Amino acid sequence: MFPLPPGTQLLLWMNVGTFLLDYLLGGTLSTSLALWPIGSRAFGAPGFMPWQLVTYSFFHAGFMHIFLNMLGLVMFGGDVERVWGRNRFLTYYFVCVISAGLTQLLFTWFTGSLEPTIGASGGVFGILLAFGLLFPRRIVMLIFPPIPMPAWLFVTIFGVIELFQGVAGTQAGVAHFAHLGGMLGGWLLMKFGGGGRGRARRY
Repeated sequence: MFPLPPGTQLLLWMNVGTFLLDYLLGGTLSTSLALWPIGSRAFGAPGFMPWQLVTYSFFHAGFMHIFLNMLGLVMFGGDVERVWGRNRFLTYYFVCVISAGLTQLLFTWFTGSLEPTIGASGGVFGILLAFGLLFPRRIVMLIFPPIPMPAWLFVTIFGVIELFQGVAGTQAGVAHFAHLGGMLGGWLLMKFGGGGRGRARRY
């Protein structure tokens, strides 16, 4: 896991630095740079702007939110970057972030929600998918409960849980379909973006 390669380090420090700066400024940055639903300006909100499809990913709703996202980035991002290299890894990450944002925009448009979205989860879920495909037999240990399982099963379980919670509407305030959108964008890029999955040891 350590030392972290440069792309993973960059994402880690950008997320942490932005979180601390937004905290010091009383949340004014996240208010304007979150991903706002299309049409929300008519209701007095800042409204959607194209750059929010990237900027929303650097803000988090609290310590546990950023801690869990950065834990996932550190646990899985380094190994993925070592296979692909910095540039491809960062390209993949931001494709996942944007595809997650587009999925969330579509979801809010269908449901009429006016709530903004923040967090790196779309990119982290994309990295999780890449890790499961590159290292399908790598053993991953769940935290609660502490059950070891191969990475492919770990990723599958996470995807199914997100789909169920999104459809069932559980965990209000969590953008489950954005998480799935990040995974979908990552899968499409790996399948059709050229270069295949990259080479990795199957363990």
